[in-house]
Amino acid sequence: MSLGKAVRLALREIAEPGKAPAMQAYMKSEMPFLGVQSGPRRAALKRVFTEHRIEAAPEWRRSVLELWREAEFREERYAAIELSGFRFYREFQTLYTVPMYEEMVVSGAWWDLVDEIATHRVGGLLAAYPDAMRPLMLEWAHAENLWKRRTAILAQNRFKERTDTALLYACIEPSLSDIDFFARKAIGWALREYAKTNPREVVRYVEAKGISGLSRREALKNVNVSTAPAAPPGRAPSTPA
Repeated sequence: MSLGKAVRLALREIAEPGKAPAMQAYMKSEMPFLGVQSGPRRAALKRVFTEHRIEAAPEWRRSVLELWREAEFREERYAAIELSGFRFYREFQTLYTVPMYEEMVVSGAWWDLVDEIATHRVGGLLAAYPDAMRPLMLEWAHAENLWKRRTAILAQNRFKERTDTALLYACIEPSLSDIDFFARKAIGWALREYAKTNPREVVRYVEAKGISGLSRREALKNVNVSTAPAAPPGRAPSTPA
């Protein structure tokens, strides 16, 4: 049995169809759900991925994209994302994966699919290959496609004190005038994550740029400037986060 067939069978075996309509409504998804909860899904996929190990990076990329492109239910796209980050394939996370993730970001076009790719997959590549990925993130930050811009903004969310603040701000600023909820939410979320490391710098930036509304509320949600000391601005790490 192929990996794709095994994934689809495993998901259907644990599906609760009665939950599917509510899951689809919550996610505002045109693609239907099977009704598989996240915990059972991850356990089932771990078993399938372990039993169907892939030996070569090109085959792994093909398998991820086949799951993604052939998905009839949203959980199958979640499975593709999980396969892309499965522990067996850490050494396959190279610049050759960028086109795969770009396709998934553009065609996924919703937060439940894009954000995991942005913060864990693209962010990991930025950490491992900063010289190549920084220019790409700047290019995506200026893209017409909202989800590429959101990915560029969120890519450093896990970097903490290693955040390249110049790159973060350069990725945020093309979207500052965007009134779309997901652009504004991304800006606020990225700044909120960096505020955990350097709250005073985030306050300075928010005030200097006159950021207001949703982005400001999100950015400053957990900031207590009077008690939190500033940390020096950092740079992106040279090893995976």
